[in-house]
Amino acid sequence: MTGGASGIGFALSKALVEAGMKVVLADIETHALDFAVKALRELGGVVQGVSCDVADADSVVRASETAFEAFGHVHMICNNAGVGDGGGIDNIFLDSWRWVIDVNLMGVLHGIRAFLPHIRAHGEGGHIVNTASMAGMNSGLGFSAYSASKFAVVNMSEGLAAELKSLGIGVTVICPGFVRTRIMESGRNRPDRYGSARTPDPNSPDGKLLAHLIELNQAGIDPADVAAQTLKAIRENRLYVFTHPGGEWRTEVEERFTAILAAMDKAARRST
Repeated sequence: MTGGASGIGFALSKALVEAGMKVVLADIETHALDFAVKALRELGGVVQGVSCDVADADSVVRASETAFEAFGHVHMICNNAGVGDGGGIDNIFLDSWRWVIDVNLMGVLHGIRAFLPHIRAHGEGGHIVNTASMAGMNSGLGFSAYSASKFAVVNMSEGLAAELKSLGIGVTVICPGFVRTRIMESGRNRPDRYGSARTPDPNSPDGKLLAHLIELNQAGIDPADVAAQTLKAIRENRLYVFTHPGGEWRTEVEERFTAILAAMDKAARRST
């Protein structure tokens, strides 16, 4: 479980422990990781913690080796670690884009690369869980590294599901709306190689958007709700988990799909 020390990752780890699974928590935030491992062990969980930077392929490989050494065959991987940073067209910072893409997209790839060959080799089946977002289903956040990365995670998950179905390996992609996590404080774990985190002027468009997103995030659902829905989806071998009811989220998705289908219809008319 990457990003397992807090938020959705910790809630899902707790749900898996309660379901009787052995769990390896991987996180870049070592203080929170120690606390999370202790908390789950106090619940009777068989839990191993490992420090891991998912943006670093070698770090993820080392985490996988820890899991194999601790528990032998691994049957489920949860690529959950994620960060958020500013978007929009006014301040396009390459280091921020690289950080978000390296964690949210490459982190998922690194997890799949490190664990999938092992799951295929033992032949006992398994499941891959990737955490995306409703930002991966619509463009409500505008021009954003976060949305771009989550769109990619949805696509990767769909492709994996098609390729792995015949091998008895399921795939679930979580697409939550706003959840009460610390993703708005992602900068606390930003490695030095990506430069320092930037705080926008509160009166700027970026600053006002950030303040609004923080409010929405604080009013979001409990991570435990996401975990419960995800565990049910894993058991039912469902690809998508949409944690929030329709409403605005459905409207945004429908508007996007309607525009895509209209463009396809226009292309079809040109070809006749």
